[in-house]
Amino acid sequence: MEPQTMPREQLGICAEINLHSVYLMFNAIEGEENHLRPCIANVAEYIHELADQYGDSAFNGFVAIGANFWDTFYPAARPALLKPFPAMSKDNREAPGLEFDLFVQLRCDRYDVLHLVANEINQMLEGLVELMEEERGFRFMDSRDLTGFVDGTENPKGQHRQQVALVGNEDIGFKNGSYAHVQKFAHDLSSWQRLSVKKQEDIIGRTKSDNIEYASEDKPLTSHIKRVNLKNDQGEPMEILRQSMPYGSLKEQGLMFISLCHTPDYFEKMLHSMVHGDGAGNHDHLMNFTHALTGSSFFVPSVDFLAQFEEE
Repeated sequence: MEPQTMPREQLGICAEINLHSVYLMFNAIEGEENHLRPCIANVAEYIHELADQYGDSAFNGFVAIGANFWDTFYPAARPALLKPFPAMSKDNREAPGLEFDLFVQLRCDRYDVLHLVANEINQMLEGLVELMEEERGFRFMDSRDLTGFVDGTENPKGQHRQQVALVGNEDIGFKNGSYAHVQKFAHDLSSWQRLSVKKQEDIIGRTKSDNIEYASEDKPLTSHIKRVNLKNDQGEPMEILRQSMPYGSLKEQGLMFISLCHTPDYFEKMLHSMVHGDGAGNHDHLMNFTHALTGSSFFVPSVDFLAQFEEE
């Protein structure tokens, strides 16, 4: 790859919302790394090409490499800020770490296309990896979480999505890649639904039916919005791009939370604010009604970074 070439981002990073999603977590079979590298490159290129083939149904996706697996997989170079999931806990609030070697996210407005592609990718990786987790997500109503509140309202719009999500010239070897964090949250919907709408709104910091954010002075310090809307040392918003979707069955349901950003630090600070609070006892009260089952850290390289390994 020529240094002046702009590496192609994996299109699922900054894609707009879809109707359906599939999440696949894999662990590599030990000793198969040399065969797996070119295979991952082929999978990423395949997903990239399918975005055209299934453009009418807005197909997109990406392949991400686990933080703990990166050095085994690509020992020659490492994204500057890549580190394991920042597991933390306080009182009854848990954000556990459960790392995987590979993460594949696929999204589309047609469920049958997703199922077909997920099967094909699983076959491409056969004998090289073990499928550890599979989950399927869906858009709920007008992009709401199963709590009934609109999700992703704070997401950057348009070209600003790329600025928030993609690594720039600060780490040139990994330009147009992205740091990804994935948490599977299971909601306690029966307890949540016993709350009055006003209590729910106070916990979120936004009205339920018409999605209007509380005025700053009206937001409880324990509200979800107050805990995750943070600013950096320069007073600028710490923005992440959320690609989250509800998942589940009647037995277990919740949110597949996906954070993508040019730095992993913003996600870690938000999670700390939710779990540990502001130092004055104000943690995120939404965590009384949902709990994280998993927490994984990945890097989503550019298609062209992965393509270097096609001919191994």
